[in-house]
Amino acid sequence: MIFKILRYEPQRDEHPHFQLYRHEPKPQDTVLEALKDIRDQQDPSLSFRYSCREAVCGSCSLVINGRIALACRTQVSDLGSGEVVIEPLPNLEILKDLIVDLKPFWEAYRRIEPFLQAQGDAPEAGHRVEEKDMERVFQYITCILCASCYSACPVATRDGRYAGPAALAKLYRFAVDPRDRRPFSALERVDGPDGVWGCDTVFRCNDVCPKDVRPADGIEGLRRKLIAGKWKRLIGRKP
Repeated sequence: MIFKILRYEPQRDEHPHFQLYRHEPKPQDTVLEALKDIRDQQDPSLSFRYSCREAVCGSCSLVINGRIALACRTQVSDLGSGEVVIEPLPNLEILKDLIVDLKPFWEAYRRIEPFLQAQGDAPEAGHRVEEKDMERVFQYITCILCASCYSACPVATRDGRYAGPAALAKLYRFAVDPRDRRPFSALERVDGPDGVWGCDTVFRCNDVCPKDVRPADGIEGLRRKLIAGKWKRLIGRKP
């Protein structure tokens, strides 16, 4: 089997280029295992990210035969018997080979303050939350921050200021958490073209998410909360 892998070392190469490797994977091998074998047996200079190998850390997200997916969860046997093309995530600068600079993704994520902002000290027994209230939150807790949605997003492609699906969905996760007490002004930070109104609503983020988070649902939810909050202000109520 031929593995066509994008290679690029900025200090040495003028442009990214593909390099071909012939490798016969074992029947049960994932793309990640094939990459490791190619690195260990043929080319130790080949660089890529991975950690848990269990679809938990999100480190190994790549473009595999034109589709963004986790390398540790993609079986080589499911890709057919022809050529396997492996590329780094788009919308992010290549640092080396299949490794990209995730700084823009993490900066957008940190800006939304992705942590619970409860009021006062937590009760000794913890905050009691009804199961029905948490059902809206569970969908977004499973996000593994793999940046697949950010890389698939056409808005992030054309506008580097855009917060991205993962950050916005995470903000919605806290906005609907009954324990969270962040002010309405925290939501207003994303009330613009670089926030919720920049989304094209083409659902590519939903399509590529390995955990079925459906970030676009969270973006739509934030839009509704922003509109509702503004109406409350108009009639003199607190958002």
